[in-house]
Amino acid sequence: MIVKILIAVAAILVVLVIVIATRPSEFRVERSATVSAPAPVVFAQVNDFHKWEAWSPYVKRDPAMKKSFEGAPAGVGAIYTWSGNHEVGEGRTTIIESRPSELIRIKLEFVRPFAGTSTAAFTLRPEGERTAVTWSLEGRNSFPAKAMGLVMNMDRMIGDDFEKGLAQMKAIAEATPRS
Repeated sequence: MIVKILIAVAAILVVLVIVIATRPSEFRVERSATVSAPAPVVFAQVNDFHKWEAWSPYVKRDPAMKKSFEGAPAGVGAIYTWSGNHEVGEGRTTIIESRPSELIRIKLEFVRPFAGTSTAAFTLRPEGERTAVTWSLEGRNSFPAKAMGLVMNMDRMIGDDFEKGLAQMKAIAEATPRS
């Protein structure tokens, strides 16, 4: 009887490993918003990590989070590191590409709760005095991330954060005085 149970458990584990292994190796999450402000105003909010404090949904999750800034004050080479509670974890972001009023690309390195590297991007498309902003995150799914994807909807979870951040950024950019 015990042998049959062990065989059944082993078969279930093999099937589970196969299901997890066949999940997508890459992921992409993106959300967009239209901001009633010109592209340079929106660009300024993203291109300077010091300004993220006002709109990033992750900063608000741990007010006691340790933060530091290194490298350039803004744009390519600007670095922001953080270490916080279990909700925000620990990691480092580096602006690796910055095209005024068009694109900011960021290398995102997580240390905990799970080690991993992803690429975030903010794409701006001017529409007169308005700007369409798309916040995206893409990377590779490790085996543990594929397994978590069986029980957690990462697109919805990360996407909800992006929507909150974009809404907060929109409010700030729209309230910014124009010269």
